[in-house]
Amino acid sequence: MKTSLLAILFFISMTISAQEVIEVPVWPNGAAESNGITAEETTNSSGHVSNVSVASFKIYPADKAKNTGIAVLICPGGGYGIEAAGHEGVDFAKWYAENGITGIVMKYRLPNGHHKIPLKDVQEAMRIIRNRASEWNINPNKIGVSGFSAGGHLASTLLTHFDESSRPDFGILVYPVITFGEINTHIGSRKNLLGADEKNQELIDYYSNEKQIKDNTPPTILLLSDDDKGVVPENSILFYRGLKEKKIPASMYIFPTGGHGWGFNKNFRYHEQVKNLIMMWVKDRSVVKLGSFPTTPKVSGLKNI
Repeated sequence: MKTSLLAILFFISMTISAQEVIEVPVWPNGAAESNGITAEETTNSSGHVSNVSVASFKIYPADKAKNTGIAVLICPGGGYGIEAAGHEGVDFAKWYAENGITGIVMKYRLPNGHHKIPLKDVQEAMRIIRNRASEWNINPNKIGVSGFSAGGHLASTLLTHFDESSRPDFGILVYPVITFGEINTHIGSRKNLLGADEKNQELIDYYSNEKQIKDNTPPTILLLSDDDKGVVPENSILFYRGLKEKKIPASMYIFPTGGHGWGFNKNFRYHEQVKNLIMMWVKDRSVVKLGSFPTTPKVSGLKNI
């Protein structure tokens, strides 16, 4: 009898926990444009999502007793070809929630060569979150964006290409792709985002986010490994240097080992340090209030971006 009661209580607890996760469509009436992917969306046992053609995000609400009002929109990586939504998404969102921060996992449409689409998705997601912040117990002035690898490129694109309604309040970039320049870029990410326009110098410059930092680009923390061969450390260094040139608060931590793609993996030697550094940085820094927003410079071929 006692065992049965415990089993029932466990089931109820798991059901309540599952009900708390909210999935929100980014384009409830359908997106204006298609990324051309017609294959069925699939998720493998590792949580990697393929063939994403419909954008949405899942909200993992902060523990009510610990809620800080802070929220983080998380962009998983995967070279713009898949989305590693497990160890670079859900695992972080749950951890944030346990620590009083609302974790939000972004499922952006994969570009498939349609370079405008991922940025449009995260811009709109940020607007939705800010507009409905009170509904989800979020402070509209404490909404950050985080990203890993190619998801870090997407997050850094949002940190440098925004308007008043879509500007994040801070950034957390983990081994991010930053530059699309020939020497230090991750070629696969650039190819998947730009497609046939991969060699278009105007687009390469536009998406080389170290070149797009504004005076009001949000404060950012960067974390990476020194021995990363997948996305070389120069990506993060370029972004950090650009932030400091604009006198924007920034922190960067380079771990001696770990390579690329460790995410929330507990076997990463510096896993606990990563958690401590992120939590300390997010909770301790003063969140910059929304200010004035310069118009994003227009680039031919990028209308309505």
